[in-house]
Amino acid sequence: MSTPTPAIFTYAVAGYIGLAGLLFGGAIWHHVVYPINVGEMIMSIHPLYWASAGIALCVGLSVLGAAWGIWTVGSSIMGSGAFAPRIINKMLISVVFCEVVAIYGVIMSIVFSTKIIAGLNEAYYQTPSAWFTALSIFNGGMMVGLCNMISGVTIGINGSGTAIASASNDSNFVKTLIVQIFSSVIGLFGLIAGLLMSNKASPFGASD
Repeated sequence: MSTPTPAIFTYAVAGYIGLAGLLFGGAIWHHVVYPINVGEMIMSIHPLYWASAGIALCVGLSVLGAAWGIWTVGSSIMGSGAFAPRIINKMLISVVFCEVVAIYGVIMSIVFSTKIIAGLNEAYYQTPSAWFTALSIFNGGMMVGLCNMISGVTIGINGSGTAIASASNDSNFVKTLIVQIFSSVIGLFGLIAGLLMSNKASPFGASD
């Protein structure tokens, strides 16, 4: 299905405004520069929001990837299992791989949440330390969530192929399972990178 023309126009305008703001400090229209300060836009949002959004993205995207993967591989297992019931028990490992992706997101969200401390002086949230912690949590959560989402989708697609291949020939199961293992490692990469970013960020109020 092709992308509607209004959507393409919206993406083009948003992309132009974003790039112009980053490269030229504003959008250029009829040789007039309309100031767009991306830094001020980011700083105008409270650091606690960025931290909370990072945790939400970490959990939400991870669960989305797991659900997408289970949906994809589960339908193939049920369809192929109707003709070859012997594959059902073996293929449940694909569902486990998808669920582990969601667990990665939950684990990292708990780690990130330990950095948030309530009841601090409002002036503290405008310090460099607070902003570093907030943006580290946001970027780390988004990175973990995206890695897990991609991993979950990949596991689902590869697991679907594994179910069909195993239903055709049992000897294909071990060979195709290796592909799923490497797909699940993508989520592990995000988990490790998220831990590294979390370790660099001090809890809110630590230097207050």
